[in-house]
Amino acid sequence: MPEALGVLLIAMAAVAYLVGVRRHRSRGRWPRYRTALWVTGLICLGAAWVGPLASAAHSGFTAHMGVHLLLGMLAPLLLVLAAPVTLALRTLPARHARVVSRVLRSPPVRVLTHPVVAAVLNAGGLWVLYTTDLFALMHESHAVHVLVHLHVFLAGLVFTVAMIGPDPNPHRASFRTRAVVLVLFIAAHSILGRWLYGHPPVGVDPADARVGAQLMFYGGEVIDLALIVLLFTGWYPGSRGRGRYLPRNPSLTTVHDHPAGQAGGSRHTEETTP
Repeated sequence: MPEALGVLLIAMAAVAYLVGVRRHRSRGRWPRYRTALWVTGLICLGAAWVGPLASAAHSGFTAHMGVHLLLGMLAPLLLVLAAPVTLALRTLPARHARVVSRVLRSPPVRVLTHPVVAAVLNAGGLWVLYTTDLFALMHESHAVHVLVHLHVFLAGLVFTVAMIGPDPNPHRASFRTRAVVLVLFIAAHSILGRWLYGHPPVGVDPADARVGAQLMFYGGEVIDLALIVLLFTGWYPGSRGRGRYLPRNPSLTTVHDHPAGQAGGSRHTEETTP
């Protein structure tokens, strides 16, 4: 049942994004690479949730680690770079766009998207998973299995948003803070990969654990390198772009001057980010 629900949610996410892209045509062409990133991210998410790899992950540590990379690192990176919030703010009706704006400015979002909190939830969750009995428990309880995978995905998503998200972020931390946190996160992730190489979870075959640990280490390094490149090349809107999508007082925003009553802070038809 959770698998079917997951597939349904993924399909709904795909349809919702494509509908947004179609509505965006009145404002200009939405970049095709953004759509490709979204679709590819959802495919990665689906492969980690159902199918041969997901089934193999129940009994094999290497397959489990492949799911971890797709679910917690690659899929979040691709989905975040697709800029779904920007698309939503540009194409939703005004009242719905204001709701999104208020949510983005809310205290819970401020806390969750702080780099330190996001890094602790992400890296800390992995350390807890692989150094306690939680790993064995998730293979004994289907409910725990679903909750762990949900946490891995959401933690990876929030961390990516906090680091390099191209969408409007009124709480974005300074570049220095994000850079320091990213370096520490990469160190924690790499150390965990090395630790698992010699200290596999209880019940895991040592040979399988070594291959899985290497996959985690080297696969994670590739995605971490992508995060570093994106952070240092400035692939995010920064403070210059926030105001175009998030007015300082959302409750006073009016969008009647935009086509078809659509929301957005700018009439530009092209993206403000490269």
